[in-house]
Amino acid sequence: MVGIVKTSILIAALALTASCRNTNVSQAAPAAVVISTQNAGDNRVAKEVFGYIPAASNQQSEAFGGYARGCQAGAVQLPETGATWQAMRLSRNRNWAQPDTVDYVQDLSRFAAMMDGWDGIYVGDMSQPRGGPMLTGHASHQTGLDADIWMLPPNRLNLNRQEREDLSSISMRRDRGAFTNSSWTEQHMQLLRAAASDPRTARIFVFPGAKIAMCNWETGDRAWLNRIRPWYGHHYHFHVRLRCPDGDNGCENQAPPPAGDGCGDAQNWVNDILNPPPPTPVDPNATPRAPRGPLTMARLPVQCLAVAQSQ
Repeated sequence: MVGIVKTSILIAALALTASCRNTNVSQAAPAAVVISTQNAGDNRVAKEVFGYIPAASNQQSEAFGGYARGCQAGAVQLPETGATWQAMRLSRNRNWAQPDTVDYVQDLSRFAAMMDGWDGIYVGDMSQPRGGPMLTGHASHQTGLDADIWMLPPNRLNLNRQEREDLSSISMRRDRGAFTNSSWTEQHMQLLRAAASDPRTARIFVFPGAKIAMCNWETGDRAWLNRIRPWYGHHYHFHVRLRCPDGDNGCENQAPPPAGDGCGDAQNWVNDILNPPPPTPVDPNATPRAPRGPLTMARLPVQCLAVAQSQ
């Protein structure tokens, strides 16, 4: 009982901190993204433009576009090490984000440090200095509003740069993600509940078995479960996606998850893992789709050209 009360108090404190920073974020309506016309002929591959920029733009902090087609101005770099976190894989230079995201990660790390067996969190990829498409890996993480949190409970927060390259997180899944394994703990669920209960959170991606474990674990308020969404992979880390900050009119929110706790949908994922449905028949008469190719600068929001060019 003491542990439950303590956890509830910590989550409430985390939510209060978030609400003080951004009182209207939960009411933010999706914004229309302005796609470039002035650079309609700019066929440069966007990841080749944004993937090599080493530092943030000298602009006001703002997210532009959607999570998988956008960029970020005036990004903030998460310090490599804090009292309750460490940024991992520093060679990737992906510990940049919007100020809300950096604040969120630090708040969550302080919550984690109060749990048994955790000194804080290891933070994986956030975004590039100016967001945009990455040279490798994620399709999203483009607007400075995504962050990967490792499943590995830190017992050291003084790793040097090479150790951060060599250390790996640990998998939580069993049976291809249908179930959790023996490394999964109540502390993982407490951390995910705190992360999802923060009003800045739009959704959190994690493997289906973890969602089912949390559905079975929660005996009180289940509202937070709506933001926990099953997705492929995501068993070495969970992926936090934040809402567009209030006032960022060029930022596009993802449509909200369907109503309800989402546990039935997660169970369908698990059922399909254990008993895969037959493949969809291929229509031999269908016209093949031409490959779309990589995202170009012309397909990004108009503001992204200025973000890339900013000194």
